[in-house]
Parts: sequence; structure tokens; C-alpha cells
Amino acid sequence: MKEKIGITTTVPVEAIIAAGFAPVDLNNIFVTSNDCQGYIEAAERDGFPKSMCAWIKGLYGACMINGIKKIVGVVQGDCSNTASLTEVLRLRGIDVIPFSYPHERSAENVKNELDRFMKLWGVDLKSVEAVRASLQGIRGKAILLDELTWRESKASGFENHLYQVSMSDFNSDPEVFEGELDSKLCEIEDREADEPRLRLGYIGVPPMMADLYEFAEQQGARMVYNEVQREFAFPRAGYAKNIYEQYADYTYPYDIDFRLKEIKKQIEERKLDGLVHYTQAFCHRALDDIIIKSRIDIPIINIEGDKSDRLDARTRLRLEAFLDMLCDRKEAL
Repeated sequence: MKEKIGITTTVPVEAIIAAGFAPVDLNNIFVTSNDCQGYIEAAERDGFPKSMCAWIKGLYGACMINGIKKIVGVVQGDCSNTASLTEVLRLRGIDVIPFSYPHERSAENVKNELDRFMKLWGVDLKSVEAVRASLQGIRGKAILLDELTWRESKASGFENHLYQVSMSDFNSDPEVFEGELDSKLCEIEDREADEPRLRLGYIGVPPMMADLYEFAEQQGARMVYNEVQREFAFPRAGYAKNIYEQYADYTYPYDIDFRLKEIKKQIEERKLDGLVHYTQAFCHRALDDIIIKSRIDIPIINIEGDKSDRLDARTRLRLEAFLDMLCDRKEAL
């Protein structure tokens, strides 16, 4: 069995796989666990403050409880707390390999960081490109799943979320994951189309509360666009000439204007009625909401998650009111 390498967010897994290891996204271990609160509590017992983001505590707990010995920590371009998290993990004896998305998104900067990353894993560009080519088939199937959601109204918003978010590490085994994805695609393609009353987009980090998707569909709305999850799947990778271009085209780690350009394109193409912007308590990305609401011209609701993996009553009430408003607005147009 291949040694598992924990990752704190999407990184160039092609290099890790080329080196003979199996990437495992600590976020996915944490949020899909039946005991995600246990991961948070493990971190708090080890000294993490109550005011720290639940995701950071969850990553720590997932790493320690599951016996992960080596991780890749993204110290720039993702979470501002990850650098400190990696220092604590080093203190606990975890081997940490840092990775940074450059602050200034340029082909040269991305190439320099990727070359450094590949060197750390002892792999060359040729072997990494071979892995990248081998993953294109799975990435194409993720695009098909996305189209079955927004174009054909057959896949649910949760299915769209789940399979695209899993593309960050291919559930540690691309071959097995591709088989699971094939089965799901067959199941979805056999369904009758079910056009939702409202077409929503979900932007921001993947949610702590996965019941958000079920709740929206109970109200006649469907998330037909999951921004960051879709970026994890690299839907434009087929157009990239090499791995440098692929990771320079990944919107989430770079400036907000670059993200907004793709979000606006998808709003138009998918004919979205409104956006749900999810932010995590104690995360610096909550400030993005100010910019996003000033640059997007369709209704947006911001919901904030903390430790709970279920929607609370207040958030349900706010979402209901938001969806009612969208229905009235759509009927009036």
C-alpha cells in the first residue's frame, strides 16, 4: 500500500502521485467523518483556541487521529492560518513540505514554485506530465457530471459538490475513484430531467454543513454551480499546454478579480438566479464578501459556518426568506 501524504488543500497532486505516494485531502477526511466534532475537540484539547477556524482544527485532528506522518501544507494562497498549523504539526513530529501559490499570478512565478515542488519530491517534468495526462480522463468525467447538473438537470447539487470536491485527491486512488464516478454517471444519466424552480450558484470554500444542498432542493432550488469544488476538478486542464498553465489557471488561490471573472462567466452561462456565498467563522476570506457583493449584480446571501455540520435554525430561516425573494423576483421579470 502506498504511503499517504496529507494535503491541506488542492496542490499539484500529479507530483505526489509521480513520486509513488497517495495524496489524501485532510479536509475530506475531516468533513466526511461521522465524528468531525471529535477532530475539533482533539485539536482544542491540544491547545487550539476556541476562536480558531474549525477547518484548521479539523485538519489537525484528521492528521493526528489518522496517523498521517507527512503532509503538504499550503502556506500562501489558501488559509492564512495554515503556516502556523504546519509549525504545530512539526512540533508533533509530522514531516511538513510547504507549497505556495505565488501572490502575483504569473507564468514565471508559478513555474518556479512548481519546479521547486517537483524537486522536493524527486520527480521531473516528464513524469509529472505523464501523470497529468493519465488524469485527464477522470477530469473529463467530472466535467460531464457538472453538465448533467446545470445543463441537463439530472444530477443533484450535492452530487455535483461531492464528486468535484473529491477531485482534490481522487480519494487517494484515481483508478478506484474513476470506477465509482463511472457508476454514478450511469445512474444519473438514466434519470429523467428535473428542472429546479431556482438555479443557484455556491461560491466560497466547501461548506461544513452538507445538508445545505438538501435543504435548498426541498425549497425547489438547486446549486447548479459549485465554484471552488469545480476549481478542484480543474475543468480547463484540457486546454493547458502543461502543468504550469494548469495551476496558473486555478482561480481560487489568486486575486479576487481573477476569481470573479470566472464566477461572472458561470453566472451568465448557467443562468443563475442567485448566489450563496459561504464563509467560515474566523476566516479572513469573510472580507471577500464585501468585494463580491459590490461586483456581482445578482442577489447574494452570505452564510457563515462554524463548528456545526448541520444548518442551524437561523440560517434555515434566512435561506427560506432569500429563496422566497428570488422566486418573487423571477416571477416579476
